[in-house]
Amino acid sequence: MSDIAPPVAALIEEFSKLPGVGVKTAQRLTFFVLRSPTDQARRLAEAIMRVKESIIYCSRCFNITETDPCSICSNPSRDQELICVVEEPLDLLALEKTGVYKGLYHVLHGAISPVEGIGPKDLRIDELLQRVRNGKVREVILATNPNFEGEYTANYIKGELAPLNLHITGLARGLPIGG
Repeated sequence: MSDIAPPVAALIEEFSKLPGVGVKTAQRLTFFVLRSPTDQARRLAEAIMRVKESIIYCSRCFNITETDPCSICSNPSRDQELICVVEEPLDLLALEKTGVYKGLYHVLHGAISPVEGIGPKDLRIDELLQRVRNGKVREVILATNPNFEGEYTANYIKGELAPLNLHITGLARGLPIGG
């Protein structure tokens, strides 16, 4: 990229650091920004900075929020005895979008992955265990992703929760049979 102006090369490099964004996509995004009106580029930059400056993690469930505790944890109409464990805030958003679940959540911020060097201590598992021990939780729903890491994480948590005599369930998976 020696023929590209340094600010352009720097923006391409920064975009390419985003997950799932390769060099070609980073170049397209950079040239989109270059073609955009200055006020649109400024709004994008300001939105990024607002997220970094105003978003925190809820001290109870570790979801992203502007207030602590978050609006879900502080909602008295939520079932306080039911906790759904998810890997990421996006998983929580997907479940909330259904409008069906009325309990609380716990966001792990990842899954156990020995290959990537991510162990239980790198996630919010200890906080989950402490929360369950200190609260009046009757059921934990393990809603981790249906891949190796998600299943491994769910099994690990199941083992840690087993002595607490809770009702531990998971999400239904697979295709329905019949009709």
